[in-house]
Amino acid sequence: MKAEKYLQYLQKEIHSTVFATIDENGNPVTCVIDMMLSDENGLYFLTAKGKAFYSRLKAHDSVSVTGFHGKDTMSSKSVTVRGKVRELGDVLLTEIFKANPYMEEIYPGEKSRAVLRVFQIYQGEGEFFDLSAKPIFRESFSFGGSEKKISGYFAGSACIGCKLCFSVCPQKCIDIAAKPVVISQSNCLHCGRCAEICPVGAVEKR
Repeated sequence: MKAEKYLQYLQKEIHSTVFATIDENGNPVTCVIDMMLSDENGLYFLTAKGKAFYSRLKAHDSVSVTGFHGKDTMSSKSVTVRGKVRELGDVLLTEIFKANPYMEEIYPGEKSRAVLRVFQIYQGEGEFFDLSAKPIFRESFSFGGSEKKISGYFAGSACIGCKLCFSVCPQKCIDIAAKPVVISQSNCLHCGRCAEICPVGAVEKR
């Protein structure tokens, strides 16, 4: 349910997203693509067969997508998804146009829409990041059978309880009452300052 909530937020609240794909020379290429639909099975978008974006999707099925929402940086929320895509043909095309009526202005009439193809991001992992929260809030999720990867900074048993990590943590998200100290993963910026200052190398990056 957590993944579906964030996928829906990306599609409905953010909608216009930045897609990263790979071109024929292995170089990264970005473009802005609207997310048309979302459900528990992933995200849905479309493109025309004649576009370079379509060719890149057919050549490489891995994509990275980021969407940003907010009036300025400190009120912003973002969702990033990294995953696999597949072409669905014209399946859901009618539903997409019904849910996104502005598409009628871009592709008016059935004949012009014959060139469109629907794609699905059917498997992946992602992260919700909220800079408007104090402290910041982040949460990872996965869908389509993809395993959620644990990343961040963690204090190990070598911790001596010196509290230097807390003194430099910009979000003060380290519980120094515990030993070893506990870094709150949902509030961590992943800046790595705690690992830099630890005198015994007890903080590791995963």
